[in-house]
Amino acid sequence: MKFPHFLAKPARAARPYLATFGWAFAAFVVAQIAAWVALVWWTHGDVRALLSQPFDGTLVTLSVLVLNPVQVAILVMAVRLRGADPIVYLALVSPQLRALAIGVIGIVVIIGLTDLLLVASGRPLVSPFQDVSYTSATAEGWLPLLWFATVLVAPVGEEITFRGFLFRGFVRSERSAWPAIAVIALLWAAPHLQYDWTGMSEIFVAGLFLGWVRWRSGSTLLTIALHALFNLEGMAETMLQVKYSS
Repeated sequence: MKFPHFLAKPARAARPYLATFGWAFAAFVVAQIAAWVALVWWTHGDVRALLSQPFDGTLVTLSVLVLNPVQVAILVMAVRLRGADPIVYLALVSPQLRALAIGVIGIVVIIGLTDLLLVASGRPLVSPFQDVSYTSATAEGWLPLLWFATVLVAPVGEEITFRGFLFRGFVRSERSAWPAIAVIALLWAAPHLQYDWTGMSEIFVAGLFLGWVRWRSGSTLLTIALHALFNLEGMAETMLQVKYSS
């Protein structure tokens, strides 16, 4: 049975590729600066301490909570300057139940296969970044906020940026869909330098799937939900490792 396709045709005045990328890059840079300022303020200007503990749970949480809202706000401003409705432009619409079911099954399969490959290759399921950020957030009393930032804030911010804004600007036709999906997945995976190549590869594969889901369903809300499920599984896996290895 063919999966339904709800991709709307891009408007004639669609934002050029470079303009789309330029806005996204500018939003990313400004958001990174805002997060850095917040972290410097939080550490009372102790930049050396900040650089020496990049995986600290409190700092990771604070960075996510500042960076994503700033990034989304800039992109929403860009959409409004174009004279478009952000809800429509970013595809923040509810998906059909069939699309939701297929998306959930797909993300579960990706998680299962990547975990099996990690176990078969003798590599740990939980990265040092996840372990350190979780244990330090627990010790500092920031664990609930870490869960909130990881499972909700990060998926919303990243999906609006990548499968919302970039997707709308890059995917202009059926022919351009897969090349754009691959480029967007690569751009999404690239900043995740806290992981090794296996972790970044998993993120890239998940990005390809999320891009396909966005294309076929026409809903960024669906990719937000699937991204949240992806992160939820990672947090749960980290919680179990920390609990039973201590």
